Amino acid sequence: MVPPVTTMLGQPNVRLNDTPAPETGIRVRGVSKRFGDTVAVADATLSVERGEVVALLGPSGCGKTTLLRLVAGFERPDGGAVAVEGVGVAGPRTFVPPERRRVGMVFQDYALFPHLTVAANAGFGLPRSARAARVPEVLGLVGLDGLGHRHPHELSGGQQQRVALARALAPRPAVVLLDEPWSSIDPVLRGTVREEVMAILRDTGVTALLVTHDREEAFSLADRVALMFDGRIVQCDLPETLYFSPVSPRAAEFVGAANLVPGEIAGGRVGTAIGAFPVVDHGGPRCVQALIRPELVELHPDPEGPAVVLAREFRGHDVFYRVRLADGSVICSQRPSTETVQLGARVVVRPHARAVTVFP
Repeated sequence: MVPPVTTMLGQPNVRLNDTPAPETGIRVRGVSKRFGDTVAVADATLSVERGEVVALLGPSGCGKTTLLRLVAGFERPDGGAVAVEGVGVAGPRTFVPPERRRVGMVFQDYALFPHLTVAANAGFGLPRSARAARVPEVLGLVGLDGLGHRHPHELSGGQQQRVALARALAPRPAVVLLDEPWSSIDPVLRGTVREEVMAILRDTGVTALLVTHDREEAFSLADRVALMFDGRIVQCDLPETLYFSPVSPRAAEFVGAANLVPGEIAGGRVGTAIGAFPVVDHGGPRCVQALIRPELVELHPDPEGPAVVLAREFRGHDVFYRVRLADGSVICSQRPSTETVQLGARVVVRPHARAVTVFP
């Protein structure tokens, strides 16, 4: 049972009315934060279930890190409420300090103390009486057995990140927050390091909220992805849903290459210059803008074809093409590298028969 925390007025705090404690790790409800005339977070709402990994994805300056700091307790919200494990930690009359929120934090630059050993860094913030037992345990958990005597400068970037993770996990938090944690890692090693770190988090069963601007990172690591623009959470869904059924053209283009082409609805399909596609849950206007992802566009070389390959980018596992259609419009196609088409080739464009999302 989670003990009651104390509000700023010294009264026991109450649970948020719509926050079921057994299932919800983090609940952010209508939270806002301003810095002078700048609105960093505007009426943001987000729920992260216990044990779930959610990625907070968005462009630089959209408010991701500020929202993370509001959950951690490093900033006070101007409006709205925050709960951790069903217990309100920030609200109109409530503010619980960071050290009492059961929240661990992994910073972008790791924030390790260079003059302290690995063991001392990992145990920083723990009661002295708990360090002897907990520090070896948590270093073993992150794969740093036998390195407790070293200093941060003697470790690789990936090992330093493991120290930061060990420090975050040492107090047995209910929630771990990660702020762009892999941006300083060598790109060659980044994939391996992030997979290892996420495996550790999942093994512990801790709730995790990850801030990133990297779509691939968010899609590959998170159970759900919360997309943030201009201080607001505009969509929170499974990666597949966010990719194929985004809420707006802006969301569609941010999460991946997109062909947004004019179309007309007829008989449950949308006709476009690329071809006809089934439509996802459409009950709106007849004239629309259709979202057609590049991988849904096949290219077939044909000397008499009406389309022309303007550019090609070989990526190893696939090839990305820009193609001019007969009407002069330009679209993108992404095909396996076993289906290469030469630059300047004439082609016939054929669509995959997958349902697509349309916008007014």
